[in-house]
Amino acid sequence: MKHTPFITEEGPIGIGKTNLSKAISDHFQFAILREIVDENPFLGKFYKDIEEWSFQTEMFFLCNRYKQLEDINKKYLNKQLPVVADYHIFKNLIFAQRSLKEEQYEKYLNIFDILTNDMPVPNMVIYLHASLDTLLTRIQKRGRDIEKNISPLYLEQLSIDYHQFMQRFKEKHPDVTVLQFNGDELDFVKNKDDLQIIIKQIEEQLQKGVKQ
Repeated sequence: MKHTPFITEEGPIGIGKTNLSKAISDHFQFAILREIVDENPFLGKFYKDIEEWSFQTEMFFLCNRYKQLEDINKKYLNKQLPVVADYHIFKNLIFAQRSLKEEQYEKYLNIFDILTNDMPVPNMVIYLHASLDTLLTRIQKRGRDIEKNISPLYLEQLSIDYHQFMQRFKEKHPDVTVLQFNGDELDFVKNKDDLQIIIKQIEEQLQKGVKQ
């Protein structure tokens, strides 16, 4: 990695991406960018009826994430300011492929390719994963009303999709560092020692050549 640090986190709903991005930002004094979730007016309806509201939901997220990625480029990376984000726009493809009908996905993919053609790719991705039981427990504990109707089957399928996508991502982007952590084994929110394991691995990668 030879560029200004651009770290993103990926993993299914409830894995702890936002908490970890804040911890990384605080430790390294990096700028932080959080995903806009609650502002999506279709999300609550989506969890109740995925087939009916998937296209509207995914298009809203795509437009918002494109704007945020554009801001990352202008406000941080172009000024050589490190940034950590609790997502990257490529996650849209994971969700869209899972929830959209084939003809909808083809249109969506065309729009996605146009919007992201010249957008920056992170030079470090932190991939968090965990069992379905762990994800459901964490979702229940954080108590977001909008997530009460999430289907366990949908969440399980999403976890599988993430794993498959990350395997393809590593093959397609061998120059991007991917750090992988198991949320069943590490609880970086409650356990500071677990958090330090993650921080230490990030530090080691940063010392290999990413400018700070």
